Amino acid sequence: MDDETVIIRLTRDQAFVLSDWLYRGMFVSDDLAEIVHDPAVWSPIHAISGALDKTLTEIFMGDYDTRLEAAKSRLRPEPDDDSEAWTEPKGTG
Repeated sequence: MDDETVIIRLTRDQAFVLSDWLYRGMFVSDDLAEIVHDPAVWSPIHAISGALDKTLTEIFMGDYDTRLEAAKSRLRPEPDDDSEAWTEPKGTG
């Protein structure tokens, strides 16, 4: 078994949006369970979700929805941007 740690770097906005998506997919709906059939995949999903929950103070703030929408807005490509939506956001490279 390989116990070497892997570090993933995300901007705070990326982490916040991913945390919300994971929470909704895991606990609000069954969306994630519908696409993740291998029990081995749940271990890293829970590890990532837990790490995000421990890191992000935003998830406990009263203006959660406002902050989430602002983060999503900053991550979305500009309408006239020809780049792919999955590219690294401006200012992180």
